Amino acid sequence: MSNKIDPRVAQLYDQYCHGAIDRREFMRRCAALSIGGMSALTMATSMLPQYAKAQTISFTDERITPRYVEYPSPGGTSGTMKGYLVQPKGQGPFPAVLVIHENRGLNPHIEDVARRAAVAGFLALAPDGLAPVGGYPGNDDEGREMQGKLDQPKLRQDMVNSAKYLKAHALSNGRLGAVGFCWGGSVVGHLAVTLGDELDAGVPFYGPAPTAEEAGKVKSPLLIQLASNDERVNGSWPAFEAALKNHKVSYTTHVYVNTNHGFHNNSTPRYDEAAAKLAWERTIAFFKEHLKA
Repeated sequence: MSNKIDPRVAQLYDQYCHGAIDRREFMRRCAALSIGGMSALTMATSMLPQYAKAQTISFTDERITPRYVEYPSPGGTSGTMKGYLVQPKGQGPFPAVLVIHENRGLNPHIEDVARRAAVAGFLALAPDGLAPVGGYPGNDDEGREMQGKLDQPKLRQDMVNSAKYLKAHALSNGRLGAVGFCWGGSVVGHLAVTLGDELDAGVPFYGPAPTAEEAGKVKSPLLIQLASNDERVNGSWPAFEAALKNHKVSYTTHVYVNTNHGFHNNSTPRYDEAAAKLAWERTIAFFKEHLKA
């Protein structure tokens, strides 16, 4: 689906998603574009997320047990965090996977991704970085604004603490993986640098890379998932990959042809079904390989 989006609209949507312009400006600029003699406004409107239609695993699915949990987060935004914990069917212990949201808090799409991970056999925790300030507000615009106003080092510490909480959970087998999208993808890199060998596998989806100087601190294998039409993010990876190679860190990079930033998110037309399916299959296989007890 993503290759049907006019590149100019996709670029404007990327600016909107990352806070460079607000929704009104996004719509105004799209309305000024002409695609085949027609306004791009309809295409722009269709790009806004439709979470209810995008749900793939119901929260009542018999294969999982989801619940919200609270846990301490010293050094974070408020000292306390909340997350969406999804347990696979069975008694455990299970390999654990942290699922990290984009730049707008724990929205319904990321909760659905956590359920997908649990259906695949992993104890999944999706932390809500907005929990200390009231939680995801129910819409992405307000969520993006709230997250942008947070103290970013403290927010990242909340994610580090979430990873440690999950790794030590009674239902965890002690093996920890992390997958994140956009901002969450950058957090996977931060966790790899910060946690060292406490992280057993990391899968960043189209998030900016850490600096090359930090690569020597990475001990976990990485599966790097990138969109081909994402120059802003992709430009950050070559230097880091070279440094990983120099430090003999195991990593694999996949660049999905003719895809846009956000291609895994099935709630917007940036979604590319074939690429998203393949990327998720690779993600699950990677975790199964590295998170065995």
